[in-house]
Amino acid sequence: MQIPVLIEPLPGNGYRANGGDPFGFTAEGATREEALRKLQETISSRLANGAELTQVDVGPAEHPLAKFAGIWREDDPLIEEWKKAVEEYRREVDQDPEIP
Repeated sequence: MQIPVLIEPLPGNGYRANGGDPFGFTAEGATREEALRKLQETISSRLANGAELTQVDVGPAEHPLAKFAGIWREDDPLIEEWKKAVEEYRREVDQDPEIP
């Protein structure tokens, strides 16, 4: 597994290697290589002490109203009445010159 690491120069002298969230590891050294080596050692030490790197698949969250989809029969009289009311409202809105 590869994780992105940001290496940046420190004011004055040295470098900082920083692994982004969720790891939050930071190491400093006199050179880029030393800072990166120290960061790798920090991660290796954590793994040796029982930490584990793994992956989790995360998909899009289910829409909160999805559980209600399809609960009404297509021929339900209430749904037919609602459809007619929507059509009538749309006609009224389309015919009203005051509504843009």
